[in-house]
Amino acid sequence: MGCDGGTIPKRHELVKGPKKIEKVDKNAELAAKWKYCALSQEKLRRPIVSCELGRLYNKDAIIEYLLDKSAERPNAEAVAHIRGIKDIKELNLTDNPEWEGERRNTKGDRYEDIHCGMFICPVVGLEMNGKHRFCYLQTCGCVFSDRALKEVKTEICHKCGDPFKDEDIVVLNGNKEEVDKLREKMEEKRAKAKTKKSKKSKATETVSTSESKGEAMGEGELCSVKERRGRVTQRRDKSGRKRGKPAAPQV
Repeated sequence: MGCDGGTIPKRHELVKGPKKIEKVDKNAELAAKWKYCALSQEKLRRPIVSCELGRLYNKDAIIEYLLDKSAERPNAEAVAHIRGIKDIKELNLTDNPEWEGERRNTKGDRYEDIHCGMFICPVVGLEMNGKHRFCYLQTCGCVFSDRALKEVKTEICHKCGDPFKDEDIVVLNGNKEEVDKLREKMEEKRAKAKTKKSKKSKATETVSTSESKGEAMGEGELCSVKERRGRVTQRRDKSGRKRGKPAAPQV
């Protein structure tokens, strides 16, 4: 029954120490962010969209969510800030010629690069696999590496030629600080749009009110003119002549 024959147990065999903290596999974490939809957890497939916080989604998953927000989803908090189709942007991605997709050989008879990304930067050729910082432009949806935007500074998109500004750049799958900045930027943008909309509605109400007042005043003036004409007509019928005009001399 154990400890027979004079064996002495050691301390670590009798006393259980604290459990070791399981470390998160960085490769698995990168694959989850850059190869899987943040909402459905399915593999990313075209068309791929992104929100104002830089998360990646399958477009069909977002459409299903918008059609039925009441359905229970395990990652619903990842899309809580998406109100409609205008809050997402379809990405214009550049395919990686070295990506073999599902046809990749997994029998172990050759080396398999698990860091190979599905897409690359069209300017410098870096793979979009989580090792390099990538961004997209809210104006056109084109995706580039951060290195390309910094090394080749321009106000025109490298891929489609559309103009853009620095505030149109959104970091994809950024860290916590970058996501917090993007969230502040998103809330500020929505607040400005809401204020602008309320001012526009007030201006429309003011114009409609002034027009209705003008119409009422016009109707009042028309009525007063009609009354004055009626009075003049009555005077003519009584006197047989216009007011202020001398009568014809009697013979």
